Amino acid sequence: MGKKSLSLLILILCLGLIMAGCPKKTVMKDEPSVAKSEEARRLEAERAQKEAKERELAKMKEEEAKRALEKEKQKEFEKSLVAKKTPGIEGEVFESSLLKDIHFDFDKYDIRPGDAEILKGNAALLTRYPKMKIQVEGHCDERGTVEYNLSLGERRANSVKKYLISLGIVVDRLSAISYGEERPLDPGHNEEAWGKNRRGHTVILSK
Repeated sequence: MGKKSLSLLILILCLGLIMAGCPKKTVMKDEPSVAKSEEARRLEAERAQKEAKERELAKMKEEEAKRALEKEKQKEFEKSLVAKKTPGIEGEVFESSLLKDIHFDFDKYDIRPGDAEILKGNAALLTRYPKMKIQVEGHCDERGTVEYNLSLGERRANSVKKYLISLGIVVDRLSAISYGEERPLDPGHNEEAWGKNRRGHTVILSK
């Protein structure tokens, strides 16, 4: 065999060895990359699952806290109820210190901005007890005739009633009555007493 033939044979053998080794190198490069990708997906899935559990736990705790607060408010409201000594036209009547009075200017029955905020607080309380029926009382000071004050007290009671309806309290739960000057909160005969007596008072007819 000549030198040229020998050189050609060696070259062919070298090329064969090189080609045979290439696939092995390619496989070795791909395997770590695939494993790394799968590990990343597994860790991401575990993280997402953990976050979902944490959100669910936080939601459960929040709902539990809301229920506890609502139960505490209900207890507070029930403790505030006191039966009035004088029964109303529909039987036993309950007072609650959590239902605040509003007051009126002399000879007026429109609701002032500050008193509107008080009624919003009353409405928020009443909304939590949708089966409760209430009665709004209109009161006046001692000035004016009995007839005029009964009429003015009625307008005051109806103003409160309409405002509560505008805040979402169902009309069937509400009634209005005027006591005119018959039931003063303060028996005095001065401006301070009269200011206290010009009021809209809310009582509970049934719990």
